Amino acid sequence: DTRHVLTGSADNSCRLWDCETGKQLALVKTSSAVRTCGFDFGGNIIMFSTDKQMGYQCFVSFFDLRDPSQIENNEPYMKIPCSDSKITSAVWGPLGEFIIAGHESGELNQFSAKVREQLSNIKEHTKQINDIQTSRDMTMFITASKDNTAKLFDCTTLEHLKTFRTERPVNSAALSPIFDHVVLGGGQEAMDVTTTSTRIGKFEARFFHLAFEEEFGRVKGHFGPINSVAFHPDGKSYSSGGEDGYVRIHYFDPQYFEFEFEA
Repeated sequence: DTRHVLTGSADNSCRLWDCETGKQLALVKTSSAVRTCGFDFGGNIIMFSTDKQMGYQCFVSFFDLRDPSQIENNEPYMKIPCSDSKITSAVWGPLGEFIIAGHESGELNQFSAKVREQLSNIKEHTKQINDIQTSRDMTMFITASKDNTAKLFDCTTLEHLKTFRTERPVNSAALSPIFDHVVLGGGQEAMDVTTTSTRIGKFEARFFHLAFEEEFGRVKGHFGPINSVAFHPDGKSYSSGGEDGYVRIHYFDPQYFEFEFEA
């Protein structure tokens, strides 16, 4: 219901906040940096993953907010180790039954939120998965990877459905809630940005058709790699956050909607 927000940080903590007042409601301390976090569909269970660093391995932890003792004692009801490759992005699957995790190695895993086990594992990407976002109905999700592609998968089966190819690492990808459209953000690695012009760095947001995998538009503006993209829930605008320190909010032209409905 958007009353609370969950944050994970490199200060080795995961925190729950009240959106309206900014008051901290809960604090969970961890042994290493928190890389990903999120609420389940009902907003009662939170999950977060911690990095593999300083001698600690990567873990996914699950807390039920309806049981205050779990937070007070810093004891999750379930903790799953990920020894092979650290989790770099993760989202909840439909109905809060499992989470979908993307790894540094390019692997995708489903981890059950009910029993301490890994449900499935695939590897369609060759490099790190930077971002995972679900469709509005949570039947599909899209991944963004350093291997210069974004890929579409079925949430339940992890079946690979579509691939969207670029010439630069993809840092973030989002699915339109109203059209069969995908927006990708990325560009040249941030550490190399000062050596090239914005034209060569390819920092535009790129739009692809979901079914045909064809690019149909680009939006310029950022003068550094795009780190994050998101559609507005009504599908009439999207926002992008970049390495250049700007968040840009773009509103689609009326013709965008007329063209799509005519097509």
